Amino acid sequence: MIGAGVFGVWTAYHLANAGAGVTLVDAYGPGNSRSSSGDESRILRCGYGSAEIYSRLARRSRELWCELDTRDGSPLSLWHPCGVLWLAPAGDPYAIDTLSTLQRGDYAVEVLDRAAILSRYSHLRTDGAALFFLEPEGGVIMARRAVLALAAELLRKGVTLRAGRALKPSTPGRVSSVRLSDGTELRGDQFVFACGAWLPAVFPEVLGPSITPTRQVVMYFGTPAGDDRLDGSRTPALIDFASGLYAIPNLENRGVKVGIDTHGPRFDPDAGERIVDQESVAQARAWLSRRLPVLADAPIVESRVCQYENTASGDFLIDRHPHHDNLWVAGGGSGHGFKHGPAVGEYLAHLMTTNTATDRRFALHGSIALGRRVVH
Repeated sequence: MIGAGVFGVWTAYHLANAGAGVTLVDAYGPGNSRSSSGDESRILRCGYGSAEIYSRLARRSRELWCELDTRDGSPLSLWHPCGVLWLAPAGDPYAIDTLSTLQRGDYAVEVLDRAAILSRYSHLRTDGAALFFLEPEGGVIMARRAVLALAAELLRKGVTLRAGRALKPSTPGRVSSVRLSDGTELRGDQFVFACGAWLPAVFPEVLGPSITPTRQVVMYFGTPAGDDRLDGSRTPALIDFASGLYAIPNLENRGVKVGIDTHGPRFDPDAGERIVDQESVAQARAWLSRRLPVLADAPIVESRVCQYENTASGDFLIDRHPHHDNLWVAGGGSGHGFKHGPAVGEYLAHLMTTNTATDRRFALHGSIALGRRVVH
């Protein structure tokens, strides 16, 4: 198993539970700051336009995240069920499709009006939005700590975890071993490359055209002293696709996280500088002035530069490598993949242990090849 991000650790978990011997390799270690799984928090929502396959994956993943949280036993929760509030302009097709899918599929969802928003969240402004709905069973996963917690559990299960950079197989056909950059050879019956933004560099001919790493910025804004309105007990996670931003409430006193969801420039996950640019800061502050004016002049207390690993359609890539029948690739998180890690790992482990073909939605030459973004 190459890559100890969220897809990698959960695939290793399900394979180990199925009785497989697993070695998990990562160049920088689980939860590292270069990884797409390395920031503090991630939103878990079930709303995905008309693509209910992702809604089902999210709902199943929530069950598994909650189970991990219970097993972890830490005084700090991995899962915060603060809810997820969608704000959208009138007639927004993606929001309308999302609400319809949630209602039709019997997912928990509440449609709200402005009066309800004002009553529940008096500090939130809704200018420019006309459709509001809450996923009350949604929430936030503490990403870095969750990956580290599962990695620690894997060690207790007998999974081998080692540092190293894996190289692509040098010859076509069935793979018997994978070589690390230090010359070590790891032998096995099946191999998984779940190394996120590094996938197109490992397999440039096959995955270079399919996955694009982009630079993404998140900032944490300090809340006013003694003001608990922005805590997870009183503020949900916010999805504002029309503005291209999202927010996570003040959890563990880290501040309110604001993320820019629009795709940034192409990014090198190894060598890229992770310093926040002033244009992103200005964009986040303008959004806060409009949505959460109590934070309009708040200081940035933390910031991160991470990366998305986007496929053209926004779909995940979970498929066999076309030149190696016992080598699988899992990636294409496309900025929304973390929440799905438990179910993706379960799905991939099932494919590997039953010799089943992947769903066309996740196939290298399926929806991903369309070249049009359909999943957000």
